[in-house]
Amino acid sequence: MSDQAEKKPRIRQGWLRVILFGICFCVITLLIAIPAVLIIAGVKKEDLQAAPIHALAGLLTGNFLWLMLILECLISLISVWIFRVFVDRKSFASLGWETTGYGAESATGFFMGPALLGIASLLLLLSGRLQWTDISWDPQSLVISLGLLVLIAFSEELVFRGYILNNLLDTFRNKWIALAISAVLFAAFHVTNPGMNSLAFANLFLAGLLLGINYIYTKNLWYSFLFHLSWNFFQGPLLGFRVSGLNLPSLLIAETKGDWMLTGGDFGLEGSVLNMLVSLIAILVLAWAFGRKYKFPVPANPKQGM
Repeated sequence: MSDQAEKKPRIRQGWLRVILFGICFCVITLLIAIPAVLIIAGVKKEDLQAAPIHALAGLLTGNFLWLMLILECLISLISVWIFRVFVDRKSFASLGWETTGYGAESATGFFMGPALLGIASLLLLLSGRLQWTDISWDPQSLVISLGLLVLIAFSEELVFRGYILNNLLDTFRNKWIALAISAVLFAAFHVTNPGMNSLAFANLFLAGLLLGINYIYTKNLWYSFLFHLSWNFFQGPLLGFRVSGLNLPSLLIAETKGDWMLTGGDFGLEGSVLNMLVSLIAILVLAWAFGRKYKFPVPANPKQGM
């Protein structure tokens, strides 16, 4: 075990470390990333002042999505590394990137995405509210979309499960409170996404619970990373739904009709009541399954600094 693993954090309270990290992350994003993209995209100052949320959401639907995601990933990586090493005084790897012994959880995460999407899609299909009208085979677009979604899954899991939930678990004895707080922050992070509404926000909160439910027992990120990636990739580039409001090139061309509360409307399947129902059932099943497997949570940051 390295000397770093034995050092105590410079700030004892985990919740305070999370707050300071959030402030740092937001300041860097507001002062560097967003202004850079706004200048490159040519967004007018008047438009930004009149409707800031709409202006920012527009960047996620235009040709600058790649730039936004690359900057988000870099900011996430740098911010988390600085706080983990110099504030928490622990190794970056201790956030949960250990692979040995987590194969079952990783596989569970990867297959949960298509399984839950398949159930929700089947319900829409059987109710006559969904049909796939065409197939568009474009390998290059699929690879590019996969790259975009890898950046999203990596950066968001690193921030919300790897750093925020990790430190909240050091603060709250009740791991479910820590998980709920991280899920609220995860949902709030997407508030500028196109098509956002109260139902979509609630579903993103449930998604935060689903993504973090394994981490509260294992403090390992591979389940959530692969779950996040497979969910987004199957939802958008393969099945043709919008991904949290983002419209990506897809293999299947999907058309939905009927009540937006069932189809998700402009936000995509994640904004539907069906998604909420499937997510709630999945949370209950996973809570039961992981609770049986891990009757006691593993020690904080297993194998950290090894």
